[in-house]
Amino acid sequence: MSTTALPRDTAPTGARTSPETVPRLALALMAAGAAAVLASWWHATTSVVGAAGWLDGAGRITGLLAGYLAPVLLLLMARIPVLEHRVGSDRLARWHALAGRYMVFLVSAHVVTIIWGYALTDGKNPFAEGVDIVFHYPEMIKGSLGTLLLFGTGIVSARVARRKLRYETWYYLHLATYLAIALAFSHQIVNGADLSVQPEQTLWSAYYVLAALTLGWFRLWMPYVRDRRHKLRVHSVVAEGPGVYSVILKGERLEDLNARPGQFFRLQFQTRNLRWVANPYSLSAAPHPSYLRFTIKSLGDHSSAVARLRPGTKVRAEGPYGAFTEDKARSPQVLLIAAGVGITPVRALFETLPGRLTLLYRAGSDREILFRRELEDIARDRGARLVYLVGSRRRHGKTLTPRGLMNLVPDLKAHDVYLCGPEPMQQAVIAALREAGVPASHIHHESFEF
Repeated sequence: MSTTALPRDTAPTGARTSPETVPRLALALMAAGAAAVLASWWHATTSVVGAAGWLDGAGRITGLLAGYLAPVLLLLMARIPVLEHRVGSDRLARWHALAGRYMVFLVSAHVVTIIWGYALTDGKNPFAEGVDIVFHYPEMIKGSLGTLLLFGTGIVSARVARRKLRYETWYYLHLATYLAIALAFSHQIVNGADLSVQPEQTLWSAYYVLAALTLGWFRLWMPYVRDRRHKLRVHSVVAEGPGVYSVILKGERLEDLNARPGQFFRLQFQTRNLRWVANPYSLSAAPHPSYLRFTIKSLGDHSSAVARLRPGTKVRAEGPYGAFTEDKARSPQVLLIAAGVGITPVRALFETLPGRLTLLYRAGSDREILFRRELEDIARDRGARLVYLVGSRRRHGKTLTPRGLMNLVPDLKAHDVYLCGPEPMQQAVIAALREAGVPASHIHHESFEF
């Protein structure tokens, strides 16, 4: 695999705007939307009287906010390029998960307060009122099914459940969210007191249609177009280490993908057992006009099957995604820290990232060091510093601490730090870097634990 040597002291050409500009704008836009929903309820409500009135008001507000969040959930995972590149897939996934928890809470509160409020108004017990609402109000059967599907998705998405499920199983179950939202939409339009009038009903419908079109454009249409344009196929599969394989893909017009080191693609290998799930895999070398290289560790059914791929296998690739790229850097001094297969995107950055580089590479044993020859060639060509941290955690227990890092990397506080590895290791190193005085804005990391 060829490498590209850059001038040793070239300063980063980072974006002029702060890396946090787009994330802050996105959060502000989401908050503004929620405020608009509350303003709509306030405008349509003349008075709130008695316990039943307060419960009914709470039910309407929580229902409106839950309905507002549903398209937000979809848009966060629509793989919109500006969000993927400027916010980062891992942060979008965290926002998506947090919004999902809020939505489950809001729907729960909506169900309880609406039934309770109606029960007080009608003089019934809440259970009888709930049965009456579900089976005698229009569109409530669909709304109830949508609610049950949403709760089910919330249960399988809980961290405890996720750890017990295969990624592929969780992925298929999670798709029920789309059906839940579709079922609940008609309930909102027909039963929602605030949405049965104009122009609110038209605006609400347009909001859902726009979200669906955006999702379809970026999740279905664009991947289809790129698939036809680039015609990616497996060229070869190369063993890199114990349970780790590099997949070389070749295709047409690959430079048009505008992929950058540090980014990843979601790959669907067109074989019988792999075609329905798109897993994220990082580039392990700088993109080349005639090929892309991904390095994958066997961690599940999908990744384990990679070793058996045959040359010529068609590949559908979505991407590039990710904000783990050189435009995050603000300093001409850069520290790269990788552990295990986390070396994959770091290897690509080590090849191309401008500045004076130091790479700390943590591996359990010499056999587990990936790309040794390539890393040493890059280090020699670029005059970069390469430090292997090989051995047990006990042996290096004090290395990735604030003092250990400062001893290894003089002037640590002046560095930008790119970090990739297992989540517990990342969190420990981030804490150590912060304690050592490295500003949070200089620490860049991306996690695939979605």
